[in-house]
Amino acid sequence: MERSEEIKADNSQAVEQSASCNSALGESRSERDHEPMKFRGERRRQERQARKAMRGFGTVFRTWWRDKRTGEKRYSPRCTIKYIYKKKLIRELTPFTKESDAWKLLKKRHGEIALGKPVGPDLERTTFEDMAAMVTNDYKANGRKSLARLEDAIGHLREYFGDFRAVEITGDTATAYVTHRQAQSAANSTINNELSAVSRMLVLGIRSGKVATKPHIAKLATRNARKGFFEYNDFKAVLSHLPDDIKPIVEVAYLTGWRIDSEILTRQRHHVDLNAGWLRLDPNESKNSEGRMFPLTPRLREVLEKQIAKTEELQKELGRIIPHLFHRNGVPIKMFRRSWITACKKAGVPGKIRHDFRRTACRNLERAGVERSTAIKAIGHLTESIYRRYSIVDESMLSRILEMAKQWQSKGVFMERRRSAADITG
Repeated sequence: MERSEEIKADNSQAVEQSASCNSALGESRSERDHEPMKFRGERRRQERQARKAMRGFGTVFRTWWRDKRTGEKRYSPRCTIKYIYKKKLIRELTPFTKESDAWKLLKKRHGEIALGKPVGPDLERTTFEDMAAMVTNDYKANGRKSLARLEDAIGHLREYFGDFRAVEITGDTATAYVTHRQAQSAANSTINNELSAVSRMLVLGIRSGKVATKPHIAKLATRNARKGFFEYNDFKAVLSHLPDDIKPIVEVAYLTGWRIDSEILTRQRHHVDLNAGWLRLDPNESKNSEGRMFPLTPRLREVLEKQIAKTEELQKELGRIIPHLFHRNGVPIKMFRRSWITACKKAGVPGKIRHDFRRTACRNLERAGVERSTAIKAIGHLTESIYRRYSIVDESMLSRILEMAKQWQSKGVFMERRRSAADITG
């Protein structure tokens, strides 16, 4: 009897030591598997009691229901965890059938809550279509002008990510999408725009608490910056082959460097102040939503005065007011793509684009010695780095270096002989 009581005492002491070790440090699966069955059961009972004592931590359970036919009580094979998040009771069905794995997930959720990360079953349910709706509504609510480009990007993304959930969009899947689009001969800049749409979706998902993390999505290198500009002779040749209604538009673009579609064709009569000498662009009309004014140079004033006089004569004939500055028989001009392509071909400069006028205006202002800060405001670039990208140095400007070098050489600037090592030591 004494021997058996000593064994029981030793066993109870071993159980207590095992439970304390498991709660503090934990133990490996192999060690638990080699425990005697009665010790293992006792340890688990003590762990359950310790978990019950942790009020507010949550619990693990299995949902059950009554069979309508037999009335038997049935339990779900998968465990459910329950915890508090932002003063709300969260029940999350786990993919685990073992209770120990469900407890590990519950501890993980508490770690994520401590780090400020969003948690809950909604993170697993958020789909690509949910995020696409979020980013589309965000663009519409903020009145972004690139909504059409976003919708086009979402159309290509839907072909690949249509059945994906947010948790399945990772850096690897984004790289696979890049390969998929490159196989379709998409340009790198186009792919980057689509990747930017995905990044924006994930950011909005994180803000709304429906996405946990945003993976790193690498962008492709783009080397397609255009370098074209108009020399004056090329500009005059193209201008001579354009219709009379289009000529003043192109001349204003050449002189100001403003965007034709959004900043010149939208000008009305009240935007021209002949007395003060300004062509005005109101706030929220430009790409960067900033107002802008360009001084009426002699040639610009001449072009605008002729256009205004022509419009006033047409108003008298039609008997109505024509608000737009540039029009075709009183109808606002929306585009002239076909006329432009035909004029460039006839002038012998095919492939020129209307956006080349922005680079041309930057170069002309640089040649005229206009201060860079003033040129940035007049043309409408947001930063100096963008202006430098447009301010392209052509061959005629680089040739000045050779002319200056010849002048310096004639003055003896480069005639000084370098001192040799012997001269230095001697």
